[in-house]
Amino acid sequence: MTDQNLSIVVEKEELNRYHWFTARFWDGMRVGTWWRLLARNRFAFSPSRFPTASLTFVANPINSICHRWQEMRWRRQVEQVAIDKPPLFILGHWRSGTTLLHELLIRDPRFGYPTTYDCFSPSHFLSTRDFMTRWFRFLMPDRRPMDNMAAGWDRPQEEEFALLNMGVPSIYETVAFPNHGPAGLDSLDFSGFTAQQIEQWKKNLHWFLQRVFFREQRSLVLKSPPHLGRVKVLLEMFPDARFVHIVRNPFAVYPSTLRLWKSLIQTQSVQVPRCEWLPDFVLSVFVRLYAAFERTRHLIPPNRYAEIRYEQLVENPIATVRSIYRELELDHFEDVLPRLESHVADLKDYRTNRYELDETTQIGIREQWADFMERYGYPCN
Repeated sequence: MTDQNLSIVVEKEELNRYHWFTARFWDGMRVGTWWRLLARNRFAFSPSRFPTASLTFVANPINSICHRWQEMRWRRQVEQVAIDKPPLFILGHWRSGTTLLHELLIRDPRFGYPTTYDCFSPSHFLSTRDFMTRWFRFLMPDRRPMDNMAAGWDRPQEEEFALLNMGVPSIYETVAFPNHGPAGLDSLDFSGFTAQQIEQWKKNLHWFLQRVFFREQRSLVLKSPPHLGRVKVLLEMFPDARFVHIVRNPFAVYPSTLRLWKSLIQTQSVQVPRCEWLPDFVLSVFVRLYAAFERTRHLIPPNRYAEIRYEQLVENPIATVRSIYRELELDHFEDVLPRLESHVADLKDYRTNRYELDETTQIGIREQWADFMERYGYPCN
């Protein structure tokens, strides 16, 4: 499937699946955060996207009011709780199997996680989660548009979306105004950030995770692809954190990631998108993330790091998760085994998307991702 055909297929599928009243990322922002995003992009809406954006303008003041209520109600109690159980970070590029691994690891009842609703409404989820997820379930599709995996308010989610909705610099800003090109790239590895800006980023992440931990009181399993470039900072925040790194064949990662970004842009943006820059964006972001990761991976203690392949995880998920527990020195795997087996059984009918890449695209992947393929043993064909 060529990039052009892929774009057409994604657009038709997502327009059919998403309705004007479906929740978008920006619906979880507070007033000031949303208006600052608009101002940075000169309010460059496409007229046809006004109906969906109108809901955001309605939701933002509600978020601001709910935030004030939550902080009045919970702040003192939350800030008395330290995150004294180190998190487990899943590291991996988009479409490398991080979601599948996340879903498997949280079968262990000792682990908690941020839900989609937490990340959608980071400023007030402690106060509104039960009500909103019960009465507004219809705002969330039951399947993810890019890969048909299960979705919902209570599913595990990337904390990167929480940072986005809190106004923290994020690559996902790209999705709002795609015709302005990529945004938030420096947040991938803090290139160009001052020491003060990095400390503010850490403070914001801690603010959110402290509230999730307050509710969960368990070690958190966290997953955000941009964390690949943030290992040093994450270790500064959580010196005893564990990390699982998952890799996948680049010739599957590239088209799947391209589809992901096109799907997000088509369903979430406030512009009718033109994405001529997207193929180069996918290639260059991969290179940037892995360059940062390879510079800092040595900082992770050996007994706090495990590495797996997506292909192994799909072929034998139970054995692969068992190896993770062994390498990370996590005990009681046998107690978790029945839950894992039940979840794996539920996934037996799931099928991944398949793509055909033209020769020009294959050459670009080989040239730009050659270091990754050599390091992780993937053939260049």
